[in-house]
Amino acid sequence: MEHISPENLLFIDIETVPQSATYEEMDETRKKLWNKKAQFLIKEGESPEKIFQRSGIYAEFGKIICISAGYLHIRDGKPSVRIKSFFGDNEEKILQDFKELLINYRKVREFSLCAHNGKEFDFPYLARRMLIHSISLPAELDIAGKKPWEIKHADTMELWKFGDFKNYTSLELLTHVFDIPTPKDDIDGSMVAHVYYEEKNLERIVRYCEKDVISIIQLMLKFNCRDMIPEENIEIIV
Repeated sequence: MEHISPENLLFIDIETVPQSATYEEMDETRKKLWNKKAQFLIKEGESPEKIFQRSGIYAEFGKIICISAGYLHIRDGKPSVRIKSFFGDNEEKILQDFKELLINYRKVREFSLCAHNGKEFDFPYLARRMLIHSISLPAELDIAGKKPWEIKHADTMELWKFGDFKNYTSLELLTHVFDIPTPKDDIDGSMVAHVYYEEKNLERIVRYCEKDVISIIQLMLKFNCRDMIPEENIEIIV
């Protein structure tokens, strides 16, 4: 995988939640549309109400509450990482600020976006939510009419498949396989909506999102048979 240089990647992760805290808070039109969508998702014994929390993974029913982005650079002669997060209740502002980051970073270097399962989730979700807010797509997300080799997207899950499309491999599993240290007392993706709506602890979600970006960076370094970045060389930009 050495043809994919980690230095030429902007690593991202997003966290999403349903647009309302509960099924009951949706208006009647949205309920009807979710009920129709849920028919293709529910298993025996389930109902649209029961699986409502899963609506956050669909751009038509969810929203983005955090985007974390990170990149590799040299600091004091050592490989280092910088992480910046955009988060809050105002999804439009989050997306606008992230778009501005992409535009400014493009002035500094040529890069591709990288995420775990990004081609199936993060990249299309970002593009769809931007269009819903009438935000014109940045070049990195505007893939319409582009040839495959012109689309600057990298995906650690796709790289790990080596052409095998049978299985989904989680970031959690790969960090374990490659012995990449991760916090043991953190949340997981299934808990994000609860932490956001019930605990109202957005900061906890931001830390979780940043942790995933760091894990993706370390994983890509492992894919290139390179040393991981030590914790003291990871900088979180406030």
